[in-house]
Parts: sequence; C-alpha cells; structure tokens
Amino acid sequence: MDRRALHAALVEARIPDGYYRIEGVHEPVPTPPDFLFVRRGDSGGWETGAFERGTYEVLAHHPDEAAACAHLLGLLV
Repeated sequence: MDRRALHAALVEARIPDGYYRIEGVHEPVPTPPDFLFVRRGDSGGWETGAFERGTYEVLAHHPDEAAACAHLLGLLV
C-alpha cells in the first residue's frame, strides 16, 4: 500500500479528514490541533506518529512506505 491507496482506504472507511495527515497526499488546511501522521523520516525510511499541542511525536520508524501506511491504517481503522 502506498500513500494514495492509504488515503483511498481512509476515505472509504469514512475516517474524518482532520484525524490524519499523509505527507504529499492529504494535508488538511487549516492544520487540525491533533492528528496522526505518516511522513518520510529525516534519516531515511518512514515515520508514523501523532501531532498534539503543536508537537510531533514519532511513534514508530518503518523501513518503507508500505509498512508505514499499514501502521497508520491500523491506528485509524
């Protein structure tokens, strides 16, 4: 699963737009106060985590996009 397929799955599952941010695919404006995210990591790989009170907290590091997308899907569905 890539980021676009993840977004399609979340839309199909009727997860509200403000609950998540998918780098380069789904970036709600204005930025919600709290949400889960998937993004490229600074040192390679991918990260999933939570944004709360203006702070990003990485919950897990993943070797590839597919693993990160599967993790975020599991957190939201």
